[in-house]
Amino acid sequence: MSSMSFFLYYQAFTLITLSFLPPLSLPAGVVRPTLTVLPPSREELQQGSATLVCLASGGRPSTWSLGWKVGGSSSSSGVSNSPEVLGSDGRYSWSSTLSLPADQWKKAGSVVCEASLDGQSPVTQPLDPDSCSQ
Repeated sequence: MSSMSFFLYYQAFTLITLSFLPPLSLPAGVVRPTLTVLPPSREELQQGSATLVCLASGGRPSTWSLGWKVGGSSSSSGVSNSPEVLGSDGRYSWSSTLSLPADQWKKAGSVVCEASLDGQSPVTQPLDPDSCSQ
């Protein structure tokens, strides 16, 4: 077998082997929360403001933090976060509220709620203003 044939065989074997491995697991005790983003109401938009709510549920530990990106940039203005609530299953829930002027919401392109925890890839949930009925 030539070295090129061996190399191609090795690459194919590696790809096939890796496809059967389980996904990388999280460290013990870490559970990624599920995010749900609620858009502003039509009535609120007509009054010139937009309030979005991000609900994070089922995460562990309690140190996950919620943040927002508006049009690709982090936003801390108009953000209010709730304290975590421990559920009977030992997992936590949180919420975060983002308040924007209605015109900024309509021009944002995308708004993303992001849950982050040191050492973990973030959990994100986007919301496209154009996909919401206004």
